[in-house]
Amino acid sequence: MKFIDEARIQVHAGKGGDGSAAFRREKFVPRGGPSGGDGGRGGSVWAIADRNLNTLIDYRYARIHRAGDGEPGRGADKYGRGGADIQLRVPVGTLIRDAADGALLADLAGDGQRALLAKGGRGGLGNLHFKSSVNRAPRQFTRGEAGECRELLLELRVLADVGLLGMPNAGKSTFIRAVSAARPKVADYPFTTLNPSLGVVRIAHDASFVLADIPGLIEGAAEGAGLGHQFLRHLSRTRLLLHLVDLAPPEGADPAREARALAGELRKYDPALYRKPRWLVLNKADLAANAADADARARRIVRALRWKEPWFVVSALSGRGCRALSAKVYAFLSGAEKRKARRAA
Repeated sequence: MKFIDEARIQVHAGKGGDGSAAFRREKFVPRGGPSGGDGGRGGSVWAIADRNLNTLIDYRYARIHRAGDGEPGRGADKYGRGGADIQLRVPVGTLIRDAADGALLADLAGDGQRALLAKGGRGGLGNLHFKSSVNRAPRQFTRGEAGECRELLLELRVLADVGLLGMPNAGKSTFIRAVSAARPKVADYPFTTLNPSLGVVRIAHDASFVLADIPGLIEGAAEGAGLGHQFLRHLSRTRLLLHLVDLAPPEGADPAREARALAGELRKYDPALYRKPRWLVLNKADLAANAADADARARRIVRALRWKEPWFVVSALSGRGCRALSAKVYAFLSGAEKRKARRAA
């Protein structure tokens, strides 16, 4: 299935039914009086998060969604039937904004969470409501109200605990294959990954976290170079970033300079994302002459970057250091959860 993470749709709530102006005409009921019922309410448009969906492809082609109109009122005190609501099922993690002003209407971050997108119009009043001691035969009634109409922007942000960040061919896809059951495409050319992929990293039977891999960034992404910034939104919900750096880059490439350039692109896109905890993961240790050579290369890069956060040397291809890194990531996430619970208490 094609991965679609943005869509623009229109939602139209139903119109309320008109009220009725009717009078009783039964035999043996003299001066029967007004009997016009109210119109039914218009149907509303709701969004509901569904964990079984992972793309907005349904809304790329079906752009207009209408709820049912309310039925008009009738005589004999009969009220109109309400219009049918409609529910738009979207993936968990979908943001819904008003296209007119960009206001956030809903952030559906939990399975089953619902949000009202467009409210149906109220039904009109029948002439039942207008009778009084001085107006025994009212002919007044009101029309049903129009339902709300909106143009909306849907934006999917995947739910993951940890995000992978790195230049093309830094080994992100190989790393996620090494630590989880995810199987993204791996090849020896840049931009192999074209869509985000998720993997569940299981540390123990009851201990796991979700890892997100996005297409690689390059210098100038803010100006649209490569795939630009279009997938960085998928890292916004993560609690930790793993910055993968190639220990054995092509001739003439400077890993430290590339790492600084990527950090600069991150800052341009979103300062809040730049301030997230970020660990340095020096990958492709298997391409070094030996373990000592890999560690020496790693230390040169760390010194050049003046790196203060944790850093690790791994080989995603052979698996060296991957399980130890995964365990440290889980310990970090668990500690953050405990600190959050203590602050809430």
